[in-house]
Amino acid sequence: MSDRGYLFLFSVVVIIVSLAAAVWQIVSGAAASLDGLFLILVCGLVALAFALYVKFLLRTSLEPDKPAGAKGKK
Repeated sequence: MSDRGYLFLFSVVVIIVSLAAAVWQIVSGAAASLDGLFLILVCGLVALAFALYVKFLLRTSLEPDKPAGAKGKK
């Protein structure tokens, strides 16, 4: 498997774990404290950052390959 495949799988795992931790804070009632609210915020931001990377990775991998000698439009 290529390095992009490993990065994709790692990103998906981080997104799932971050969202699971945020949900666990809500379910367990720890979100009522200030620390719990900040932990939910951090988990959401981590999940968002990795989700943006996954979106970029999918967009670049689905683009057709450009010929080596072709120049962009002017």
